[in-house]
Amino acid sequence: MATLVSSLLIFCLLSQSSCWGFRSPLSVFKRYNDNSRYLSNECLGSPKQPILSDSPEFSLDIRMPGVTPAESDTYFCMSYRLPVDDEAYVVDFKPHANMNTAHHMLLFGCNMPSSSEDYWDCDLGTCTDKSNILYAWAKNAPPTKLPEGVGFKVGGTSGNKYFVLQVHYGDVTAFKDNHKDCTGVTLQLTMEKQPMVAGIYLMMSVNTVIPPGEKVTNSDIACAYKRYPMYPFAYRVHTHHLGKVVSGYRIRDGEWTLIGRQSPQLPQAFYPVAHHLDVSSGDILAARCVFSGEGRKTETHIGGTSVDEMCNFYIMYYMDAAHATSYMTCVQDGRADLFRNIPEEANVPIPVDPSMMMSHEHHHHEAMKDPVTNSFALQQPKREQEEVLDQDFHLEEVIDWPGINLKLGQVSGLALDPKNNLVIFHRGDHVWDGNSFDRKFVYQMRGIGPIEQSTILVVDPTTSTVLQSTGKNMFYLPHGLTVDKDGNYWVTDVALHQVFKLGAQGGDSPLLVLGKAFQPGSDKSHFCQPTDVAVDPATGNFYVSDGYCNSRIMQFSPLGKFLLQWGEESSSPAAKAGQFSIPHSLALLPDLRQLCVADRENGRIQCFRLETGEFVKEIKHKAFGSEVFAVSYAPGGLLYAVNGMPYMTDTAPVQGFVMNFSNGEIIDTFLPVRKSFDMPHDVVASEDGTVYVGDAHAKTVWKFAPTEKAEHRSVKKAGIEVQEITETEIFETGVRNKPKLTEDVEKVQKQQEKQKTAEQTESRVSFVLITTLLIIPVVVLIAIVIFIKWRKVKVYGGDSEHKLESSSGGLLGRLRGKGTGGLNLGNFFASHKGYSRKGFDRLSTEGSDQEKDEDDGTDSEEEYSAPPPPPLPPPAASSS
Repeated sequence: MATLVSSLLIFCLLSQSSCWGFRSPLSVFKRYNDNSRYLSNECLGSPKQPILSDSPEFSLDIRMPGVTPAESDTYFCMSYRLPVDDEAYVVDFKPHANMNTAHHMLLFGCNMPSSSEDYWDCDLGTCTDKSNILYAWAKNAPPTKLPEGVGFKVGGTSGNKYFVLQVHYGDVTAFKDNHKDCTGVTLQLTMEKQPMVAGIYLMMSVNTVIPPGEKVTNSDIACAYKRYPMYPFAYRVHTHHLGKVVSGYRIRDGEWTLIGRQSPQLPQAFYPVAHHLDVSSGDILAARCVFSGEGRKTETHIGGTSVDEMCNFYIMYYMDAAHATSYMTCVQDGRADLFRNIPEEANVPIPVDPSMMMSHEHHHHEAMKDPVTNSFALQQPKREQEEVLDQDFHLEEVIDWPGINLKLGQVSGLALDPKNNLVIFHRGDHVWDGNSFDRKFVYQMRGIGPIEQSTILVVDPTTSTVLQSTGKNMFYLPHGLTVDKDGNYWVTDVALHQVFKLGAQGGDSPLLVLGKAFQPGSDKSHFCQPTDVAVDPATGNFYVSDGYCNSRIMQFSPLGKFLLQWGEESSSPAAKAGQFSIPHSLALLPDLRQLCVADRENGRIQCFRLETGEFVKEIKHKAFGSEVFAVSYAPGGLLYAVNGMPYMTDTAPVQGFVMNFSNGEIIDTFLPVRKSFDMPHDVVASEDGTVYVGDAHAKTVWKFAPTEKAEHRSVKKAGIEVQEITETEIFETGVRNKPKLTEDVEKVQKQQEKQKTAEQTESRVSFVLITTLLIIPVVVLIAIVIFIKWRKVKVYGGDSEHKLESSSGGLLGRLRGKGTGGLNLGNFFASHKGYSRKGFDRLSTEGSDQEKDEDDGTDSEEEYSAPPPPPLPPPAASSS
């Protein structure tokens, strides 16, 4: 009976969370009603509560709760909980705002608002987790109507349970009478699944500079489209005061088809596209903003204040729900040769009725302050530009990408070829460990010969099919890789101490070889464990980071003639500009004429001028920890990086980073779902936001993409538009205030929740566990009864038990160790001939790219030049 009772208690304890977790669907609405906020009596309109009925449609009225800003350029935020937990679709928006009161408003979706107050200053952030833009309004924009069967997805697996409304109050002179404001938006939602998912494609310039007094300045943006077909149905343009006309086009087979053209000084609404059209893989999307710098006395840059400018073209589209990607971006500057063919209409300003324009008088005094203009241009991307970047580049692993299953050696380098194929440089069956080099950096494993496998693989970015392979019997310890504009492969080998240029078609004969095989050195004709190469597409000059034993960057002509070098070894823990402790990875910024270096052991990124090597800037964050392994740049202003495993004193987790290059701020961090980062050794980013990370220890390559591309969540940045002056501030502030470790954990948890297979397995495990716990007491009871009856029938002496104990004691005693009572597998296996202690005792973590013991909590310093301590055996294989 006791056993039965205990079984019932176990069952109840295990099942109570499920039983007590059930609640009536009406409880959701009850909680919503209890927490609803009522608008001030001074506000126009009244809150609209969801109507409880059998209809799947309902509306939400999201308004500021009667606020009075005291200063110009005030940003207020308030939160509003989605009244249902299931998946829903936003199918209509109706703004309640006036440009004389509110400059613009943004609506975000997230799980954790930054405050539980009725409203708060947005400088505190919008959300403590990742926030997603759902809607934006400015300049008396009319309501946006979505086509039948099209909606933005919220709730459900998208994880957005809250709406956060942000309103920018530009000029507070409208509040001299101290009236209460209730700017907001009404959403129309449905619970019915929509066949088409809506999304936003944002085209944005980040590098435009408008000279003072210049009558016409063009800002051109263009990107190749490489996704499933999308169908634009509306567009929106956005600049600040200097914009005259913005136009967007689809280019197919050289023919320009207008998507939309409008003056940014008119109400900034979404307007219907000019023609019904589709955009398919292989097309090019292009946009031009025309500015005039007349009346300005200083340069005008892209930024978030009224004295800065912006060039944005938004395409609202829909896609088949099965292949929906609900947010895409393009920040690539357009090529001059491409835009020679742009239709002349794109250069013709659109006349605007003065009554339709917003007054800018209250901004004129700011436009005369040159230092302020410059300062805001550098800092205020938090107000808009960076927020757009923050929102746009939230990365998650593409969990259905098969490339993670490629059979690779230690992955040392990644690159993209001119066709956007992924190129992988790996070490086959060779590893870099503590035995690889002597104290003078001379390679010790020449006797095993070069790597017999193909070390360079060209991989289809979608299917991961190997399209081409080369590099057999050429390399010993591959390291860095880049691909130039002509498709040539540039690689480094740390064992050979050489740099190679290989033709686009591969082959056994290099086009160029620098350095002396197996001879480390520090003069102009020698390298010492060179790490990476970068090639300038404009001049053909190339740069080599050299390396593990030298702390310098070397510049060469296209034919390999030495031109100059810079850098020196770090002289103290507080490294100075131009000093390096393993310059490990290079990223060339052709549009900015800079070269950025991952200064690995100094845990930072340093950037220099291409032509002179002059130091420009340092990017260093606590979140990097002690090491930055690799850096990559995407044209348009985004910098990507990966760090190393934390030392014992570090708290920064190993992860990937997305940064706004203009100010160095971290926009996003990302982690894989399948497997884990161990030693992420290289990172490469494409123009469309796709990112690949190669890991030397995990021998794996991961593919990451903007959230919706990976998980088909249409709300994530899809919402209606990413609007002007604050498109960056919200999300940036959220990132700035959120602890990185918590953010990473939440990100991984959300990604794992999306995998149905894992969820189903979890359910089966729970069922088996409960069943097992219920059966065990019954089995034990039956066994006891049988044993008692057996003892009554036939009784044995103590010899049997004693023999069992003594016979097992020999084995158990040896496992436990003499006099210790502990389990020491190292001692046990070491006592048997032919077994080694390796893998059970702690290993040395010094030595370069060598692999670390998985039970060792310290960091394997990939390719550190110091030899391992004599008393300890070398680490298992590890690499970098």
